[in-house]
Amino acid sequence: MLPSFAYVRPTSLDEALEHVAEGRGLVHAGGTDLLGCLREGVLAPATVVSLSAIAALRGIEETPEGLSIGALTPLSEVAASPLVRERYTALAEAAAQVASPQLRNQGTLGGNVCQKPRCWYYRGDFACLRKGGEVCYAHAGENELHAVAGGGPCYIVHPSDTAPALVALGGVARVAGPAGSRTVPLDQFFVLPEKDLKRETVLAPGEILTRLLLPKPAAGLRSTYRKVRARASFDFALVGAAFALQVQGDRIARARVVFSGIAPVPWPAPAVEGALAGRRLDHDTIARAAEAAVANLEPLEKNGYKVPLLRGLVQERLEALAKT
Repeated sequence: MLPSFAYVRPTSLDEALEHVAEGRGLVHAGGTDLLGCLREGVLAPATVVSLSAIAALRGIEETPEGLSIGALTPLSEVAASPLVRERYTALAEAAAQVASPQLRNQGTLGGNVCQKPRCWYYRGDFACLRKGGEVCYAHAGENELHAVAGGGPCYIVHPSDTAPALVALGGVARVAGPAGSRTVPLDQFFVLPEKDLKRETVLAPGEILTRLLLPKPAAGLRSTYRKVRARASFDFALVGAAFALQVQGDRIARARVVFSGIAPVPWPAPAVEGALAGRRLDHDTIARAAEAAVANLEPLEKNGYKVPLLRGLVQERLEALAKT
């Protein structure tokens, strides 16, 4: 059952910012996550502020610096864009793997990046740490889908597919708020539970994510994203990985690797990047990178399967990139 709330549909960003000032209103983009949060009692806003009438928040634009994507752009449009598919392949692949076709038509890129956790304790009738309680029930409970890296004191995993791809590609968030606009590198956009249990992102009260910016792709860029899920038709990542490799000649000049499904934030993998940088993408390098991916994981009682699953995914994606 939905709680009671007021509903407004502003036609400009300035008007929307007035309604969300000081945290009094909650932003509604595609609504595919928001409606679930309202029904499950995770959120109880006084006002829901729809962004759907603000055309400036939609669209994919090539810029002198690279690419600018409105936060309200549907995921299906991101996945289908020839420009994104050709130059930012990992993002197109990630957007195409979100949920189902119907939800990709409705869900937005900004909403996918800013999702709330899908932990069944957080979404259920439990006074867990994230909701102000004293216990993370996942730590010693049903933790099959929970974190194997970066966990503690809360063991959620970040549910977004597009966020790891955006981080790997060097993405930047443009944010508007009461103090004006600012930009935040996406590798600094997400907040670990050990720093703040109540926040998933650095967005302050009254701020709205307006655009996602990507730099021009470096020469020789090869990128990809894949996740492993229980249901191929519609499910969140058990483990996932975004790769952005800059290849010069027969060697990897630079590597960015970011995992999904294993940590409370899109999880960077510097050990994997170090195993790849400066090397040929051959059998030995791929084997070394796959082992580096899982070297420091800390599985809980029931999610140890994620370790070999991630190792295999890293190996499979790197082998595919070696053939491109």
